[in-house]
Amino acid sequence: MKCRLAQLFSLAGALLGACLSFPALAQSSSAAACPAILQQQFPRLQDDAPQNLCQYAGKVLLVVNTASYCGFTKQYEGLEALYAKYQAKGLVVLGFPSNNFGKQEPGTSKEIADFCYNTYGVKFPMFAKSEVVGDQRNPLYASLFQATKAAPKWNFHKYLIDRSGKVVASYVSNVEPESATLVGAIEKAL
Repeated sequence: MKCRLAQLFSLAGALLGACLSFPALAQSSSAAACPAILQQQFPRLQDDAPQNLCQYAGKVLLVVNTASYCGFTKQYEGLEALYAKYQAKGLVVLGFPSNNFGKQEPGTSKEIADFCYNTYGVKFPMFAKSEVVGDQRNPLYASLFQATKAAPKWNFHKYLIDRSGKVVASYVSNVEPESATLVGAIEKAL
């Protein structure tokens, strides 16, 4: 009788231990499912609420440094059109306003958000203004540079990241969002 009781207590202890460690296992496997390049947080443009980029794990990402007063600013239309067309298939465009080039993004977060929405109807995720080149570049752009050895030379430089988190391409500013080259690469990644 004592042996059976000891076995039951041992089994109950093992079950309780498994139940208690399940959330930790789930959290651990969720972190493992998020590629290293996305294991970062940035404040959202509209309200500075912190956003974990892991929410985009498993998606195809087009990361773009943006500016409101640039000759390429009209690319917001094409970026929004790409996002609208391919979002259901797994594309997410991520915008990172930056004042690095020609001081063409001088505004506050609210001013930038209002401009993007009111002028171009931007609905894709946008993040707070940050550095995208040099020693002070944000951690995502540091990772993008490390993966490609291509730093933005101007506003609206684009990086394409596949579903596994691998940076597959980098596009200079004059590659339009609707260009066959970029659209073809996005469709292949989807």
